[in-house]
Amino acid sequence: MKDRNIILLPAVLATGIMSFSGVLIETAMNVTFPTLIKEFDLATRDVQWVTTIYLLVISIMVPFANYLIKNYSIRRLFIIANLFFISGLITDFLASDFLILLAGRFLQGISTGIALPLMFHIILTYSPMEKRGTMMGIGTLTTSIAPAIGPTYGGLLTTLLSWHYIFLLLLPVLLLSLITGLYAIGDLPVKKSGQLDIFSLLFLALLFSGLLIFFNQFSLVALLCGLIGLLLFLRQSQHVNSPLVSLKVLKNHSFVLFLLGFLVCQFLLLGISFILPNFVQIVLKDNAFIAGLVMLPGAAIGAIAAPVSGRMLDKYGAKSPILFGLTLALIGWLGLLLSLSNPSLFVFVCGHVIYSFGLGFAYSNMMTSGMNLLTKKEYGDGNTLFNTLQQFSGAVATSITASIISIFQQRQIDYQTGTTLGSQVAMSVLLTMLVLIFISCIFHFKKINKKL
Repeated sequence: MKDRNIILLPAVLATGIMSFSGVLIETAMNVTFPTLIKEFDLATRDVQWVTTIYLLVISIMVPFANYLIKNYSIRRLFIIANLFFISGLITDFLASDFLILLAGRFLQGISTGIALPLMFHIILTYSPMEKRGTMMGIGTLTTSIAPAIGPTYGGLLTTLLSWHYIFLLLLPVLLLSLITGLYAIGDLPVKKSGQLDIFSLLFLALLFSGLLIFFNQFSLVALLCGLIGLLLFLRQSQHVNSPLVSLKVLKNHSFVLFLLGFLVCQFLLLGISFILPNFVQIVLKDNAFIAGLVMLPGAAIGAIAAPVSGRMLDKYGAKSPILFGLTLALIGWLGLLLSLSNPSLFVFVCGHVIYSFGLGFAYSNMMTSGMNLLTKKEYGDGNTLFNTLQQFSGAVATSITASIISIFQQRQIDYQTGTTLGSQVAMSVLLTMLVLIFISCIFHFKKINKKL
């Protein structure tokens, strides 16, 4: 499909490949955490910053990208994002200590923080309404397929070569993204709108950094800084003509429900991708490659479900795919939780397949359903909220699960027993979130049916 010098599908894929690469590294590095802990002499709560720093930077960059998209050409932003990612890959391949590794992840976060909202901006602006669910499914597929191969990819390279090669072998993928984007994304003129609210960006950085450090270290000072950042951001957004992101869309209660449901799905996705590979290596004593293989079937099924669920939404509406998906996710998650006390790789794979298949039906449709409730003028703010909070919730999920497991590891004499108990508590916390959003969605769709 071609519209005003944008060839839709390859343009979506070109921007999506950068997001795919970021998630691929994220899930690939999760299986290397036990190796990094030994190599750099780190604690569990420290090593997770490989993921958290990346997600934190994206969380801050996405609102900034909302301003960039309104003031600079899509083509120019795409090229800049691609070059940042390539720089980050080279930095991490050459990394000799933990801080250099984090610096490379920082650069990759800048890239994905531009590419992710750029991809959804292209979908929302250039795809017709009747095909939006399908295109959102394809866009989500580029990121949801990464967890399908990330753990296996990371585990195989770590076992046979070194974790450094996780970054090196992605360079050809980013070059493919660059070539595809240069072909599909024209240099469209942009009518500049709005000024950059630099204070809101700084307050947002204070908010996210403070809360993440609190969830990681339970520091009350960090929590206070985060809350101050929140208050200053809310005050600033009400007193400027062109806020970084308008919060007026949050007055739409149905939009808020789908936003929260989407964030819970992200919590589950990032939480299990941290818990399960580490459990397999620490408790079951298997290597990184086996830990990656355990995640492969479920992640692949979840990735395939994303575009299929998008077509279901286009054809039948949001209720069927979302409730069906959440039901399966609940069953699969319960199976995984119960199996921790009597672990089996086969049961892990089966539970993860059921959970991932269900999540694939609910995840992208939550975002599509929420965005469909907004006017075209509100797309930018809605898109920013979804993508910003998606990354921040992922970072929070990783921090919380890592901190809970770390606490139990330190309190138990036996490290394996502490890992098991911590994993059970972390999964129970995430299960509570899933149950609450499932019940809320049931009541929401019942309310809609009564109105009809």
